[in-house]
Amino acid sequence: MSRKYFGTDGVRGRVGEGCITAEFVLKLGWAFGQTVRQGHTGRPKVVIGKDTRLSGYMFETALEAGLIAAGVDPVMLGPMPTPAIAYLTRTFSAEGGIVISASHNGYEDNGIKFFDKNGTKLPDDVEHEIERLLDEPLTTVNGPLLGRASRADDAAGRYIEFCKHTLRLGTDLSGLKVIIDCANGAAYQVAPKVLRELGATVEAIGVTPDGLNINNGVGSTAPDALIEAVVSTKADDLGIKLDGEADRVVLVDETGALVDGDEILYIIAASRHQRGRMDGGVAGTLMTNLGLEKALADMQVPFVRTSVGDRYVIEAMEERQWTLGGETSGHIICSDLTSTGDGLVAALQVVNALLLSGQTLSQARHGMTKYPQILINVPLVSRDHLDHQLVKDAVHTVESQLGDSGRVVLRPSGTEPVVRVMVEGVNAAEVRDCAEQIATSVEKVASIS
Repeated sequence: MSRKYFGTDGVRGRVGEGCITAEFVLKLGWAFGQTVRQGHTGRPKVVIGKDTRLSGYMFETALEAGLIAAGVDPVMLGPMPTPAIAYLTRTFSAEGGIVISASHNGYEDNGIKFFDKNGTKLPDDVEHEIERLLDEPLTTVNGPLLGRASRADDAAGRYIEFCKHTLRLGTDLSGLKVIIDCANGAAYQVAPKVLRELGATVEAIGVTPDGLNINNGVGSTAPDALIEAVVSTKADDLGIKLDGEADRVVLVDETGALVDGDEILYIIAASRHQRGRMDGGVAGTLMTNLGLEKALADMQVPFVRTSVGDRYVIEAMEERQWTLGGETSGHIICSDLTSTGDGLVAALQVVNALLLSGQTLSQARHGMTKYPQILINVPLVSRDHLDHQLVKDAVHTVESQLGDSGRVVLRPSGTEPVVRVMVEGVNAAEVRDCAEQIATSVEKVASIS
């Protein structure tokens, strides 16, 4: 069943347009409240957290009103990383959690996404029920049943202690020098505190949010600021770069080289494998670099690919009872530690691996050899173009040419009117040529349609 409002990760868009209005978000809060009240005689709790966007205040208030009207007690967390909201949903024994964030997008956008009582993404049937309720008239419960709002003043402290305890008791990061970029986002307070309380020497950038500067020249999608900071100091062990909601991370090694989600997965998996702590295999996506798959195979660690999106990675992990998975973008899930992607927890797992091995980050990442990967976005009028014989022939030719030493991924974007053409292999020039061949075939089909 197709979704009317929900995308792969909640509802997101430009503030003031479409679903991202105060009126709609109030109704959305009410509809979610209706689903969590099912089977409850009293007033269930729902926690609400947000990133640092100016519009977050408006949507926080709208959700609060909708939940109260539905007979649910909203617990306000304030600015808080998305994975913290997942964790606090569980620790507060809430029936659900709500995140107000548009992730790595600019302040002009915002979004709403939900967790169930276990701190995991909502199942499809609950999302469909919310969408059904959105088309129903909003009703308000009788006076005594109205929800009562409260604020959790100790939310940040709880999450800080949780992050610290994902490492072995007594772990001391004294002597470790870290630069962390918090994207002027949700982790601007808690992330530096976690590292400092563990003993690390920390320089923090992207920690002066003003409501408008989230992800602006900082954060996981804007690496230059952190690279420059690491290189200019010449004495730092690594850089940690979070996005605006802190559910994903990329790293910068001591030489100034970026370390993406695939390499982070490798470092964590290799460390766990060496210690006999590797529970099952690793889940990645269609876009995961072939180099990770090959490196895991060398360690005899199973690997599976899913559709793009961390919810699909988590589903694959749950199905196989594996504890490690993630995406190239830096969504890293360690399900033995937490229920969702957590950028700070993933970074701490890498730091732990370095402490145990005695390696630098640059040394650890070179245990995996990344394959050259070329991605071309081609405007797409119709998805039917991908079934055209001209495109199929181009893909077949390239796959035959690359053999077992390469891969082709051809997929329509879920957010843009484009098709993503991805080719990877051993030789960078060959990979680029192959990607351009397929892209050209898609363009030709579009032009004659």
